[in-house]
Amino acid sequence: MRRSDDIDLINRCRGGDRAAYAEIVLCYQDRIYNLCAHLLGNRAEAEDMAQATFLKAYRNLEKFQPRSALYTWLYRIAVNTCLDHLRRPFFESIFRRSASGEETRLDHPSAMPSPEENMENQQLQTAILQALGKLSPKLRAVIVLKEIEGLAYEEIATTLEISLGTVKSRISRARRELQELLKEFREQK
Repeated sequence: MRRSDDIDLINRCRGGDRAAYAEIVLCYQDRIYNLCAHLLGNRAEAEDMAQATFLKAYRNLEKFQPRSALYTWLYRIAVNTCLDHLRRPFFESIFRRSASGEETRLDHPSAMPSPEENMENQQLQTAILQALGKLSPKLRAVIVLKEIEGLAYEEIATTLEISLGTVKSRISRARRELQELLKEFREQK
């Protein structure tokens, strides 16, 4: 579709012409759906997010700026819609509220790990905790602050009152020792 046609359709939509918006949807629905499918990897979710994209676009027609292409604007809405969908907590993805406010469960395949995966994760967690326990307190402190607490090197240096270079060398040493300590666990798998 030509840019001038897009602008004409948008202007007609802003004037209340719903048929013009139907033309926009027909023109871009396949491209938006394909984008959502690539981002989400799930056809049903892609359909929902493509529909949500067009709904958001319709509600925000006044915000469309003719200096950008209509598809670019729709593309940005679709990407943000998909990213928002991927970020929402698991429990929100399996429960929805009906119009009356009742909570209903959706029939989505569970993203929860299988019992075998749970067991393997527990075994790995136990092995890591045991390996951490074998590290010296100085090495354990830096690796826990970095890998578990997510602190930056500078924050670790400030917290432990040691130099940045010391933090980096201790983390490097702790990682090497952990790899060695976990080698036996990995070989059993």
